Amino acid sequence: MNTLALIPGMSGASEMLLILFVILLLFGGKKLPELARALGKSLNEFKRGQLENPPDKKAEKPADEKDDPTKKT
Repeated sequence: MNTLALIPGMSGASEMLLILFVILLLFGGKKLPELARALGKSLNEFKRGQLENPPDKKAEKPADEKDDPTKKT
């Protein structure tokens, strides 16, 4: 199993190098570090947000919205 084959249909390092070369041509050498820095900051912010607000396993309804047999909706 090739560990570089993250995208289906990509079998090796030569395809990855070709894609990196095309990205370098499109964005230029000056813009790539800025893009990588912005991507890193956004990933850190996303991880920080996940740690601050862990998702609940089961979404609970507030007490006033729970099923009340006397209340008709």
